[in-house]
Amino acid sequence: MDFDFNSNEPLYKQIAKQLAIQIIVGTYKIGSRIPSVREIALLTKTNPNTVQRSLTELEEEGLIITKRTSGKFITEDKAIIEKYRHKILKETVDKFIIDMNKLNITKAEIISYLKENKQ
Repeated sequence: MDFDFNSNEPLYKQIAKQLAIQIIVGTYKIGSRIPSVREIALLTKTNPNTVQRSLTELEEEGLIITKRTSGKFITEDKAIIEKYRHKILKETVDKFIIDMNKLNITKAEIISYLKENKQ
């Protein structure tokens, strides 16, 4: 797990978002058990209460579920994962557009650059 934190957003939201991205890209497989709160806290070098708050947010989004006595698991509902994927896409693109507008970069310049730098 690779966590990259910034100071612009609450830490628990950053952890939740990064865990969600790992779910979306398949680091955590559908239906698989995720590490415990303590394990994630150690990996992220954060307080277990912060991690618990992150997991609560992911559970409210439907990305993870709690099975009593067994732990927390990735949802098996692919539609929920895809919905969250689109949410992350929208947030990322919206931020990109705002940043480009601040720099007075036009849509044509962006499209031209993207065409030149296909990956």
